Order: sequence, then C-alpha cells, then structure tokens
Amino acid sequence: MSSSQYRPSEGFSVTDELLSTINTEYPALEALDPSLSDGYTLFYERDVPLELRTTGGLELPSEVGALEAIRVKVLQKGQNHILQSVRIELSSESNLFFLYQHEMNESQFRKIQDNQRLMVEFNDYPTVLVRMLNQCIREPHLHLAVFILQPDGGSRLDFIQNMEYKFVELLTIDFRASSEELVRQHVSFRYNLVKARFQILQSRLTDVQAMVKVKSPSLLMQLQRTPCRSPGGGRAFY
Repeated sequence: MSSSQYRPSEGFSVTDELLSTINTEYPALEALDPSLSDGYTLFYERDVPLELRTTGGLELPSEVGALEAIRVKVLQKGQNHILQSVRIELSSESNLFFLYQHEMNESQFRKIQDNQRLMVEFNDYPTVLVRMLNQCIREPHLHLAVFILQPDGGSRLDFIQNMEYKFVELLTIDFRASSEELVRQHVSFRYNLVKARFQILQSRLTDVQAMVKVKSPSLLMQLQRTPCRSPGGGRAFY
C-alpha cells in the first residue's frame, strides 16, 4: 500500500474564540493537554450525537439508547508528511470519567480494510472519519453513530446509514476504556481549562465595571442590583 501525503490541518476548525484567547494568555495549558501526548496533533473536535448502548453493569452519561452529545477528538501523528497513526478520543461533559480511545496505525488499518471491505486508504482515514461524524451531526435520522460498551472496558463505535428500507453498517471501530491515570490527567486538564476561562471572564467583568462606573455610575448600581439569569430563563443567584 502506498502512502500519500496528508494535510495536518484539514478538517480542523476553531469556533470558540474564548478558547483561542485562553491559548494566547495561558500557553502552558496547551502543553498540558493529555490528548497531544506522544506527538499527536488535533485534526478535528466537535460534539457529536451518539447513541449509547451497554451490555450491562456500566454507568453511562445519561439514559441508555438516547442520543448523547459526546465530545469527539480525532488526532493524528505523522512524520515527513506521512501519516503514522490516528487516535480518536470520546469524552462527556456530563460524566468527566467517561473516556474511551481508539488508535490505529497502517498495519492495523489493513486488517479492518480487509475484514470490512473498506474502499479507502489509511491516509484518507482521518478525513473519512470527519465526514462520517459531520453527517451524524447534520442528519442524525439518516446517519447513526452507535457506541456499544462492555463491562470489560472494550467497546465499539458503529457508523450506520438509514436507507429507509434497511440499515447499512458502514464502519465499525474498536475502543478501549482509558486507564485511571489517563482519566485523572484529562479531568485535571479540563478543570484547569475551566478555571482559566473563569479568570479571563472575571478580568473582563472587572474592566467592564470600571468603564461603566466612569461613564454611568447609576447604571452600574442598577446592574449590580439586578439578579443574574441563567440561560434557561430562571434566576441564578451567586
């Protein structure tokens, strides 16, 4: 199998301006991201609706069988423009200890290529994954991603297309539950990231308050007396 060139930045887009600010003001945080260990770079990161199923005895982020927004990271590692390995990470905001990984090199890919009769090459693997994940986001009723967990830590992700008259399985990839130490590293990183966001927002709030106090002290007093409201419309008191 020949190895063609790959483009490290393809499929990756940054939509969170606040996160960009954090990376500028807190450059040390990026280096602490466990996802970037072993020379991996981020290729794709989005929340994707997955249907979670279990064979029993496992704690899931939410109701079994329901669509759950799972944070999916696709990372890749290469040298001299040659793709060497692909890693996928699944995590959940509702359960910080939910962390599963899939890693694939070219020799491993050849096996699933033969077993599943895939018509793509290894260097196209990250791009194909991104396309299928985006299809699950855009058309969840036609393109399904089912994540099946097992008590022994094994799991698999099935990409399925609804053809109206039948369901067609497009791709199946295996995952493993991450080690306790790796989970701790990820939880610590996410905690520090939230803490950094809070510090930036708190600093911005102080600047805005100082500006409003100079321009309109009465407005500032009014704002401080008005209770904050949560995104759902209810009042949030601090």
